[in-house]
Amino acid sequence: MNLDAHPCFNKEVKHKFGRVHLPVAPKCNIKCNYCNRKYDCLNESRPGVTSAVLSPLQAVDYLKRVLIKEPRITVAGIAGPGDPFANPEETMETLRLINKQFPDIILCLATNGMGLLPYIDELSGLNLTHVTITVNALDPVIGGKIYSWARDGKVLYRKEKAAEKLIERQLESIKKLKEKNITVKINSIIVPGINDEHIIEIAKEMRHLKVDIMNAIAMFPSPGSEFETIKEPGNGLVSRIREEAGKYVSQMKHCTRCRADAVGLLGEDRIVEFQGCLSECTAIKEKDNENKPYVAVASMEGTLVNMHLGEADRFMIYGKSFDGYKLVDIRYAPKPGGGDDRWNQLKDTVKDCRAILTSALGDRPKQILELAGILPIEMEGFIDEGLDAVFEGGDLSKFKSRKFNPSGCGGTGMGCG
Repeated sequence: MNLDAHPCFNKEVKHKFGRVHLPVAPKCNIKCNYCNRKYDCLNESRPGVTSAVLSPLQAVDYLKRVLIKEPRITVAGIAGPGDPFANPEETMETLRLINKQFPDIILCLATNGMGLLPYIDELSGLNLTHVTITVNALDPVIGGKIYSWARDGKVLYRKEKAAEKLIERQLESIKKLKEKNITVKINSIIVPGINDEHIIEIAKEMRHLKVDIMNAIAMFPSPGSEFETIKEPGNGLVSRIREEAGKYVSQMKHCTRCRADAVGLLGEDRIVEFQGCLSECTAIKEKDNENKPYVAVASMEGTLVNMHLGEADRFMIYGKSFDGYKLVDIRYAPKPGGGDDRWNQLKDTVKDCRAILTSALGDRPKQILELAGILPIEMEGFIDEGLDAVFEGGDLSKFKSRKFNPSGCGGTGMGCG
């Protein structure tokens, strides 16, 4: 792996090597006052914007298509449109899949650092070599003017408290990243009248932490954001800040403020050209017809799909036969309770199934099953009709379940919606 082939970290190769951003992380765990994340706008080139959100499997398929059309791509990164670690399951699964299938590609990600720390050990093991963290303040008073809130698990912090927690996590993460010999870039958004005189202090601390490169970026006054009326800093102010900060940390001066779905060489983005590939990949169902021959069904009596995933104590496993479908196995569901452990056990129980038919399920088990390439289908109707739709590619919308009444769910695995 040639670590010098990252165009964002090495200006000398920006006309030779390119990058692709995989938009798998829509949620965010902080609210920046300069940010207004708006999807589906090809005319805007700024962070937080994407025309689609991909699942991990869709992202890998998209990467395959991109590399065929643009072999100069050397970097695959995750930069939103939210934050990678507000979406840790999707982020880590995407990186695992890419590391396995494309071991020579450079892996990187851009994050605010709030949720990064618990994943650094695994990231290092996945050969992720470059991380960008956006550090806008080291003083919570200044940070409190930039951040409206920050969420740490289920705890919500506001303004100065949010900034204090975020700064603490960022500094801890940078230290650990450098311990793992991961290349670190710091982005600092220059907000006139807020932190423009503070950027130099950030640069001094980043030198102490042995950060590799710093990117002082002019704030873009995003319409609809809290800072929409603050004027974008002029070239003179930006140049002065970069010159002074450059005394402490090497400065990146060729940033193009990439979208979350950016693709191509820096300054020669091809997102419009690759829009067709992106759209095709979002339409791909999470199933593998060749390698997963079965479908799991949650049914009371073996005729209808009529059980909530959380209340099913067993699953009927069907496969194709010469004259239709055949019940090949009955597998018992994991015991209720245990939160994610229950759904991870279920995922392993039906790992050879391309889909699971159920009358309803919660968001969390749905997410875990989808990440494993098992398509959860909510429907009501005859089992054979559902199997027809899955195996033959029929229309499942006509079987869509009516609103489920959760009062009948006996499961306690925290998966009921």
